Amino acid sequence: MSNLDWDNFRVFLATARTRSGLEASYLLKMSQPTISRRIQKLEQEVGSKLFNRSSQGLQLTAEGYELLEHVEKLESTLSEIKINNNNGDRIELSGEIRIGSTEAFGTFFLTPHMANFCERHQAITVDILPLSRSLNLSKREADTSVAIDRPSTSSFVTRRLTEYRLLPYATPEYLDSHSSIKQVEDFQAHRWIDFVDDLVFSPEQFHLHKWGASLKRCFRSTSVMAQAQAAKAGLGIAVLPCFLGSVTENLVPVLPDKVDIQRTFWLVAPPERRELARVRALWEYLSEIVELNADLLDGRTTEIKWIV
Repeated sequence: MSNLDWDNFRVFLATARTRSGLEASYLLKMSQPTISRRIQKLEQEVGSKLFNRSSQGLQLTAEGYELLEHVEKLESTLSEIKINNNNGDRIELSGEIRIGSTEAFGTFFLTPHMANFCERHQAITVDILPLSRSLNLSKREADTSVAIDRPSTSSFVTRRLTEYRLLPYATPEYLDSHSSIKQVEDFQAHRWIDFVDDLVFSPEQFHLHKWGASLKRCFRSTSVMAQAQAAKAGLGIAVLPCFLGSVTENLVPVLPDKVDIQRTFWLVAPPERRELARVRALWEYLSEIVELNADLLDGRTTEIKWIV
């Protein structure tokens, strides 16, 4: 292994990221047979099989994942060296970033803001996974995530991203046709939209318990997007993040001056992924956009601000 060829590692990175020898050949402007030969040569050099073929394309083996971590660390280190040698000038970062998030934050907030990030870093491919469940970062389901629970283990790098607020929302038509709400005690007379108790992925989702266990829940869903649509259809009142409720047509907040639910988003990543230059760049960008939109996240405005 004393004469390892860096070009073979470039081919390995491209193949691992595209999961396709053909896509890697387009990316590197090499023939597909050349890609295959270089992968075979690298496997011989490291003494391990790096890919398995499947119906979804080329899949990394356990040894392939291990090599990928080392090679990406080296790539990131080389990027830092280039930055220092160029007096801090921006260099082109490349590769894939897979980020998990809650459903509403990923769909309504992160995704629209990714246009600017992708324009800044055109060689990076971003996968956003806005799911109604937590991702297992230890099993490589994502490189990093925006989580509503701070990990209890110290095996992850964790940073507070932002505070955000939730409020009850309903349509004006629903509120006009039901008994008036002047204080929290009046909630008992109304219909509520909520999560399915035994399918929540975090205790942070038990919003209604704050006002009593006897509230009448007329509709439940594991999807906060479905809850917002149910509220919009006039089914009842839903507790929604302000960045979702305030931009959903025909929804208004209920008792915004007397009800206050504050939550925190956390940035989480395994240490070896957090060290990658592209992941660090994404973390810094996310910090930029949440700081810019602090008023939206806290329910003080309905205006979304964009980085220009």
